[in-house]
Amino acid sequence: MTFRSQLLALQTLVMLVVVLGAGSTAAWVQERIIRDAYVDRMIAVAGSVAQLPSVHDALDDKEPSLVIQPIAELTREAADITYVVVSDVDGIRASHPNEELIGERVSTEPNAIISGEMYVGTQTGTLGESWRVKVPITASDGTIVGQVSVGTLESQLRTEFIESLWWLLGAIGIAAVVGVLLNAWLANHMRARIYGLEPAEIKRMLETREATLHGIAEGILVTGADDRITLVNDAALRMLGHEDESGLVGEQLTSVLDIDASVSDQQLAFVEDRILLVRSDTVEVRGEQVGHAVILVDQTDLETALRELEGAQTTNDSLRAQQHEFSNTLHTIHGLIELGEAESALRVAERAGFGGALGESDAQVGIRDLEVAAMLLGKRARAKELGANLEIADDAALPDAQAGEGAARVTVLGNLIDNAFDAAGAGGTVRVSLSHDDSRVRMLVEDSGAGIAEDDRQRVFELRYSSKLGSGGKARGYGLTLVKRLLTHAGGSIEILDSSLGGAAFSVEIPIAQERA
Repeated sequence: MTFRSQLLALQTLVMLVVVLGAGSTAAWVQERIIRDAYVDRMIAVAGSVAQLPSVHDALDDKEPSLVIQPIAELTREAADITYVVVSDVDGIRASHPNEELIGERVSTEPNAIISGEMYVGTQTGTLGESWRVKVPITASDGTIVGQVSVGTLESQLRTEFIESLWWLLGAIGIAAVVGVLLNAWLANHMRARIYGLEPAEIKRMLETREATLHGIAEGILVTGADDRITLVNDAALRMLGHEDESGLVGEQLTSVLDIDASVSDQQLAFVEDRILLVRSDTVEVRGEQVGHAVILVDQTDLETALRELEGAQTTNDSLRAQQHEFSNTLHTIHGLIELGEAESALRVAERAGFGGALGESDAQVGIRDLEVAAMLLGKRARAKELGANLEIADDAALPDAQAGEGAARVTVLGNLIDNAFDAAGAGGTVRVSLSHDDSRVRMLVEDSGAGIAEDDRQRVFELRYSSKLGSGGKARGYGLTLVKRLLTHAGGSIEILDSSLGGAAFSVEIPIAQERA
C-alpha cells in the first residue's frame, strides 16, 4: 500500500471514529432531551389534575368515574400523552383510556400513595411499558386520598427519538463525505510536499546521505539562509576540534570560521593548529537560495605533501643544473686538450671545482638542518631563473631540527624568500641571514624592493590582504598569513623592518625545542 493510501485510510478511520463518537453523544443527548420534555409535561399534567377540587369531591362519590373519566380523557388528549389514570387511596381506578378497566385495582404499585411523594420511572402496566409520573392526591387536611398516574409508552418515545435522528444521521453522513474528500486532498498535498517519495525511499535516501556525508574525507558544513550551521559531518568535526555536532549546530558560520560565506573562491581559515582550505557554494532549491555548503580541506596535510614534493623537485632541478654545468665544463676541457692547451684546461678544471650551485652550498657548512639547506639550494636555482641575486650570509648557521621544527622552518623561510623575490623583481637582490643560540633560531630575509609602509606592516599578515594581485586581479595574501599563524603556534615572532638593501626586512625568531636546550 502506498504512503498516500495509508495516510488516507488512517485519517479516514480517525475521522470516522470522531464523527461516530460525536454522533453517538449527540443521539444520547437528544434522547435525554425528549425524555426530560415528556417528564416536565407529565409532571405538569399530573399536578394540575391532582389539585382539581372536582377530582377531590368525586373521589368521595360512589361512582367517581362519572366525573373524573371525562376530565382525564380531555386532559390526556390536550397534553398528547398516552394515559391519565386517577385512582383512590385503595388503588381503584376512576379513569383509564380503556373504560373496561375502570373500577379495577391498578396493575402497578401505587407508589405515590405508599410514599406520599412523586414517582418518576418506567413500569409495565396494562398498556405496556411506559415512562410515567405518579403524583399523590392530598385532601385539605393533608391526608392522601388517591393518586394521579400520567405516562407515555416507551414505544412512542422510541418512535419520536428515531424520527428526530434523521437530521443527525444526515449531518453525520455529510460530515463523513466531506471528511473523506478533505483527507484525500490532504494526502495528495502531503505526498507533494515530500516530492512523491514513499517512506522506504526516504529512509534509503537518508541512510545513503548519512553514509556518504560521514564517509567523505573532506569536511562539510551546511548552513541555512541565516548562515547558522544546520549540518556537519565527521571530518568537519575533527578539523574544527569538536567531538559531536551539538557544539556547532545552530552557531553562526562566521563564529566558527574566519571566512566570508558569500565568496565562492577558495579561502584560508585557521582553527587552532590547523590550516583549512575553504570553499563556500550557494545552495538553491527551486531557484530560491536556502543556505551555503562549505567544504573544508585540511591544508596542513596538503602543505606537508607539497613541501615533500617541492623538496624532491628542488633536488631534481639542482642535479639537472649541475649536470648541465659539468657537461659544459667537460666539453670545454676536452676541446682545450685537443687544441693542446693543457694549462688552460687545468685552469678551467680548478675553477670548476669551486663554482656552481653545489660549490656555493658546500660553503654553507653552518646550516645543519638538511631540509632548510635543500630548500635554499632550490631557491638559488629559482633566483637564477628569475634573474635575481640570492645572497646567503657566510656565517649562516642552523642546528638540526627536532621533530616538527623542520616543517615550520622550511615553510616560514620559503614563504619569506618567495615574497622577497616578488618584491625585488628581476635584477634585484635578496639576502638571507641565519643564526641561533641555545634557545632560539633567528632568520632575517631582506630585499631590495620598494619596502612596506609603516601603516601596512600589520595588515600584510591579515588573511586575503596583499599588495600584489593574483590571476583575475584578486589578492593572493595567504603566504604571510600562513607564516604568522605558524610562528604564533610555535611560540615565535615576526617583525618587519627597513633593510639596508632599500626594501623590507623580515626578522623572525623561532624557539628551539626544550629537548635540545
